[in-house]
Amino acid sequence: MSPTRTRARRYLAAAALLLITPVIASAQTFPTEDAVIKRLWSLGMDSSRVQQLAQSLLDSVGPRLSGSPLQKNANDWVVQEYTKWGITARNEQVGTWRGWRRGHSHIDLRTPRVRSLEGTMLAYSPGTGGKTIEAPAIVLPRFADTSEFVRWLPQARGKLVLVSAPMPTCRPVENWTANAEPAVKARMDSLRSAIQREWSGQNVRGTGHSLALGSGSLGVRLEQAGVAGVITSRPKDAWGSIDVFETYNTKAPAVALSCEDYGLVFRLAENNQSPTLRLDLDADLLGEQPIFNTIGMIRGSEKPDEYVVLSAHFDSWDGGSGATDNGTGTLTMMEAMRILKLAYPNPKRTILVGHWTAEEKGLVGSRAFTEDNPKMLEGIQAVFNQDNGTGRIVRVGGGGMVNSPKHINAWMAKMPAEFTRQMTFGGPGSPSGGGSDDASFACHGVPAFGLGAHGWNYGQYTWHTNRDTYDKVVFDELKGNATIAAMFAYLASEDPEKVSRERVDLAARASAGGAGGPPGAMTWPACQAAPRKTNPRLR
Repeated sequence: MSPTRTRARRYLAAAALLLITPVIASAQTFPTEDAVIKRLWSLGMDSSRVQQLAQSLLDSVGPRLSGSPLQKNANDWVVQEYTKWGITARNEQVGTWRGWRRGHSHIDLRTPRVRSLEGTMLAYSPGTGGKTIEAPAIVLPRFADTSEFVRWLPQARGKLVLVSAPMPTCRPVENWTANAEPAVKARMDSLRSAIQREWSGQNVRGTGHSLALGSGSLGVRLEQAGVAGVITSRPKDAWGSIDVFETYNTKAPAVALSCEDYGLVFRLAENNQSPTLRLDLDADLLGEQPIFNTIGMIRGSEKPDEYVVLSAHFDSWDGGSGATDNGTGTLTMMEAMRILKLAYPNPKRTILVGHWTAEEKGLVGSRAFTEDNPKMLEGIQAVFNQDNGTGRIVRVGGGGMVNSPKHINAWMAKMPAEFTRQMTFGGPGSPSGGGSDDASFACHGVPAFGLGAHGWNYGQYTWHTNRDTYDKVVFDELKGNATIAAMFAYLASEDPEKVSRERVDLAARASAGGAGGPPGAMTWPACQAAPRKTNPRLR
């Protein structure tokens, strides 16, 4: 081994040690002498595995787009990890989804000058069939109405159509706030607002079609007209982030460019400077593919038919690695199960973990589970769900349960002060503060509590973007989250009383002046029909 490689390995090992060294382990303040709580703390904070698990999941296994081979590989990886820890685990098919394999995306400006562009295919985009496409890029014009749009469509044949709003600046708002004179910033704010009004993502300038979640129905209509491809851009208010969603095109590729490079191509086209792009895209449309939830379980010793559920969605968009959405939620619950198996191997109630598929497609996996297991729902003591980034847990939602303060406050009172002083509980009617799959359980009247995390610019930077990668994970906070989830599961399992199913009557509370209104029975939140078993098509 060369000296350079040896030094590199030593450096990486030292950096890893710094990241996993506990920063508050010596300062823990336990309010009780509960030996299991202390053991969970020791395992979770002093001997955490979240960084090793994250490297494997996010770097090696990769993103987990529904219907992709990588998602099934990831399902199998989770089962293998649980099996190594002595935890029973299995994959459960919940239906099918359109399958897709992502390969490379090479996008280049060819004229009026040569430049490699920063961009990637939208999920489920067709590729270029082993060839390259070279075509002129044009801007979608402004249309007075849909008939004018239809008359224009023949002009788009064989072209690459730019369908998104061009940002007047790719600097974040905070950069303008920190540096610009107030009048200059005001003019930029006004220009941004005017452009957004002109380019409505829900009804793009008179076409009668939508760009929702990628290229939408507009992309399909342009494909029908024979365009060479569709070019989008949905930049975040952050450096370099590209929102990467999906397309329903099956012939004409759809790609997303960075804010900077989309603006370049747009300006060239708008000023009649004849931009031509070359696309070399490797992808396969695989047809309907099975999709799976991954379920793990530590069987209860006294009440095996009552359950505490740890919950996180497993799927992700695949422009990045799906790190903070929802790799971190996945890792939180995996690590919680690992340390529970070591510190609490014979729980009173069964502890179940659900890694749900296709949350991004409408809570498909968790809703399928609740529909398929009505008897199990009756025995659920509590669901703890986490799905909003890498930050420390700061909020616990009440799940709409009238009796939730009695239980949540009692559970939190037994946790170390280092955790409880960072968390707030908003009362029985408080929202989860993050999460999604908890709603699949709550709509069936199950006590489901969201564990809301500190933001870390989640919505502005990593959420559904190409920047959602391993390096954005805050490991000191993530290992704390896993330990908190494990403690909640332990305390809910040991609770001698089952959480009441009585729900908050939000309408009555509102009519009585908010939080002081009387509780009552109602369905909270309302269940909505969910896609499952088959793939919903674009409408």
